[in-house]
Amino acid sequence: MRQLLISTVLMLTMAVAGQAQESDLVTLQTRQDSQGWEAVGRLDISGKGFCTAALIRDRLILTAAHCLYDRDGSLIDPDRFEFRAGLRDGRASATRAVSRAIAHPNYTHNGDATRPSEVAMDIAVLELDRPIRATRIRPYLIAPRPLTGDEVGVVSYGRGREEAPSLQEVCSVLGRQTGVIVMTCDVEYGSSGSPVFIVHEGETRIASVVSAMAQVDGRKVSLGTSLEGPLSALLTHFAAMGPARPGGTQRLISIGERNDTGAKFVGID
Repeated sequence: MRQLLISTVLMLTMAVAGQAQESDLVTLQTRQDSQGWEAVGRLDISGKGFCTAALIRDRLILTAAHCLYDRDGSLIDPDRFEFRAGLRDGRASATRAVSRAIAHPNYTHNGDATRPSEVAMDIAVLELDRPIRATRIRPYLIAPRPLTGDEVGVVSYGRGREEAPSLQEVCSVLGRQTGVIVMTCDVEYGSSGSPVFIVHEGETRIASVVSAMAQVDGRKVSLGTSLEGPLSALLTHFAAMGPARPGGTQRLISIGERNDTGAKFVGID
C-alpha cells in the first residue's frame, strides 16, 4: 500500500511537474556565483566522508539525522565534525568545529533508509563551537512545507563535485506522503542534509532537507523531510537540553511508530 500510494502520487502529478522548466546543476565557481548561498556548507565527517548542511542560526546548522551515525550504526562524536560554510576550491567563508549534535527525537536509524517514517524525521541540528556572524553569511529562515507542483531549488555538495557547491535553481515537488516530500531534484552521494529552497514572501527560505535518493516506478527521485512540525519539535528539545555537555552527541529515546514500504530508498551520506 505504501509503494502504491507513492506511485499514485507520482502518476497524478507527472503532468504538473512536466510543465516546470527544470534547470541543470550549475557549479558555484566564483564569489559572485555563490552570493546568497554562503550559509550552505560541506559538513566534513572525519573517517566517514561528508554531508551538506546549512546555517539556520548563528551557531546552529541543519542537516540530515543519518549523517550523525557511523557505518556501524553508532553515533559519531561531535569532534569528528567540521562545518565549512561556502567551501569552494579548498577555501571556506567560515570554518567551525561542532560542540554537540542532536537528531530528531522520533528518528530511528536503521542504516538502510527503507522506511518513509524514517525519512520523515531525518533531520538534525548541530551546535557550532563558535557563532558565524560574517555579514555575507546569513542564517536561513524556514518556509512552510512545499505543495505538490511547487518549484523548489537545492544547493548541495556531492560525489564528483566535492570542492564546490552546486545549485539546481528549479526542480519540482512531485508529491507528499506521510511527511516525506518527493522531488525531481538532482542529488548524489554526499548530498544528504542539503537545503531545499523555496521563495516565500519574496525571500529564499529552506522548505525541506534532502534525506535520500529513491527509485519509484523506475524513476529516480529525491526525498526530503517536511520541516514545519519536525523542526519545531527538534528545536524545542534542543532548547530544553541546556548547555552542551562533554561528549555532546545526544539523542532522545525514539517514540515513533515505523511503517513498512516496498519503495527502494537509498541513503546519500
